[in-house]
Amino acid sequence: MNKRVLVLHGLGGSDFPHWQAQLSSDLIKDNYIVSFPSFPSRDNPQLDEWKKTLKKEIEHFNPDIVVCHSLANVLWFHTCDELNIKLDKLMLVAPVSRTRVVEAAQSFYPYPIAKDLKAKEVIMIASTNDPYMSKEEAIQLQEKLGVNIEILEDAGHINASSGFGKFDYAQEWLKRETI
Repeated sequence: MNKRVLVLHGLGGSDFPHWQAQLSSDLIKDNYIVSFPSFPSRDNPQLDEWKKTLKKEIEHFNPDIVVCHSLANVLWFHTCDELNIKLDKLMLVAPVSRTRVVEAAQSFYPYPIAKDLKAKEVIMIASTNDPYMSKEEAIQLQEKLGVNIEILEDAGHINASSGFGKFDYAQEWLKRETI
């Protein structure tokens, strides 16, 4: 059975050459079934709109794996308790700070610490120099969520602007058999 991967972008989207666009393309080439929806008002998002879109996409697509970047992590934290789903894997890449509100996405704050992330296996990936979340904040969030973490050295916000047009670690982790 081909795995179904739902890729969720953050503020402003993750258009090519962002690693999420590249990952989606690469997974399709490897016979994964991929959904990479564009959220409404992606430059000035509203939580309620994004939650509605996410819930419809999950109901329609029924993913096995979800990949979140940036604000999509916050969206997942707000929404996962309302979902009747159990994923094989969840990847949380470059979450944003709980204390520094991103002005364009104010409706997403404050955000909860989800008790059940709805996945058998979860990895959080952060950076030592992400402008939206410090390494220390990432470790605190990881501990509160009770998930594994991979901290990348000097990877910025792990996006195209910080050199991530291809992100081999993400693809390797997703393709590895669930433990």
